[in-house]
Amino acid sequence: MEDGEPTSVGDLFWAVARRLRHSWRDALAPYDVTPSQLRALGTLMRHGSVRPGALARHLGIAPRSATEVVDALEERGLVRRETDPADRRATLVVVTDTGVTLAGEIRHARAQEADRVFAGLGEHDRAELERLLQLLLTDPALPG
Repeated sequence: MEDGEPTSVGDLFWAVARRLRHSWRDALAPYDVTPSQLRALGTLMRHGSVRPGALARHLGIAPRSATEVVDALEERGLVRRETDPADRRATLVVVTDTGVTLAGEIRHARAQEADRVFAGLGEHDRAELERLLQLLLTDPALPG
């Protein structure tokens, strides 16, 4: 292989991950959502309404950063803040109907882009790649 080309499984994995990230970034550009906003929206879609501090913990970011992300999502009408009925002093971040719609559109766009990226693999190779990735995801020795 030439200098700078991936030479190990790890190098190859990260090279493919980098290509996917660039491909998805381009596919998501029309939605004008930052990666942080997209992660927050996805987290809210999975976990439902949460307090900003809990959102920060889910995202692994500082509470102040989570507040900035929520502010940006709220400004676009994708989330709203509501009083927590369990504690009237606390606030919940809630996905709006517009946010649910956008999250669905983005999920669809990402799936289409993944299909495009992996289209060069035959059915057997795709199944094998999926099997190997699932194996890695369920490996108890790996963090996360």
